[in-house]
Amino acid sequence: MPKNNTIQCLKCASTAIVKKGIRKNKLQILQQYQCKNCKYIFTKNKSKNTTYTINTILKSISSYNLGYNLKQTKERLHLDSSLPTISSWINKYKQICTFCRLREEAIGLSKKEMLFSQKLQHNQVYNFQLHKAKLELQSKELLPQKFQLLRVHLEKVPKEQFPHHIFQPKQDAEELPVLARSSQVKFDINKDMITIEKNNLSSRLASLALNLAATNKQRHEAIQSFMLINDSTTVACEVPVYLTGDDIKYFQSRGFTLNLDGYQTPITGHIDILQIRNGLLHILDYKPEADKVNPIEQLTIYALALASRTKLALKDFKCAWFDENNYFEFFPLHAVYSKR
Repeated sequence: MPKNNTIQCLKCASTAIVKKGIRKNKLQILQQYQCKNCKYIFTKNKSKNTTYTINTILKSISSYNLGYNLKQTKERLHLDSSLPTISSWINKYKQICTFCRLREEAIGLSKKEMLFSQKLQHNQVYNFQLHKAKLELQSKELLPQKFQLLRVHLEKVPKEQFPHHIFQPKQDAEELPVLARSSQVKFDINKDMITIEKNNLSSRLASLALNLAATNKQRHEAIQSFMLINDSTTVACEVPVYLTGDDIKYFQSRGFTLNLDGYQTPITGHIDILQIRNGLLHILDYKPEADKVNPIEQLTIYALALASRTKLALKDFKCAWFDENNYFEFFPLHAVYSKR
């Protein structure tokens, strides 16, 4: 089928479009089109005056939740839509983009901008992001002492005293079996540990955010940024963590089953999404086709590492991995510590 360059994809705005059959409704027969880039199938309904892409709608919601009012959102995104139309988009998605409930209070806490962002030159470039206003709003979910320990660590990440050098590839690495990356670490998980599959808002947020990713490479950053701006519990993304040999020895001395003696230390990693909710710190990792993977070791290492850096107990953490259709969670404590 020939390419139609006069039509843009409603999802990714590509002009690589082919015809894809017809669709009938009560009033007319509509030509269907398919985007060759993202495979999205859509119709161009000429009976409607204006059609707004999902990208436009989601970017408008994000702009509003960053503290811009409707008029400012219209101007900064160069929209031709009316202010009531933008408001209707926000209302339509407010059950998913729950930060709208906190927006006014967050604006009151923000001196300048809500988000802090800094590129970290580790073994590759990671975009560390911290929602400063939401971090303060979610402080009530933790005991004051625990929250202060977490905040100190998060605020230390972009500073010079944070050991960024340990995240660089080692030029003179010793001959040990496996590189010290958390995603590659394997150890025995307690057999009585339970993983629970749940319906969680993270999957619905991911489903929306994927519309903002033009390529597979952009999926992680699109989901992280969208959740950081628009949900009510995500406080940080791409949080660097590391687990030292002394940390491992400490956990082993406390009865934790961590057979990690064959690995280089420190073991390093970056937490995709960090949330504060229901009295716990939630460590989330986006995994495409989440129902086909099992990253329990990786997420447990993240929790052990962040617990070590913040001096919080491992019982204060919960871990999960998810995609747009699935969400699986577990307590990392149960993965490495047997009930007595």
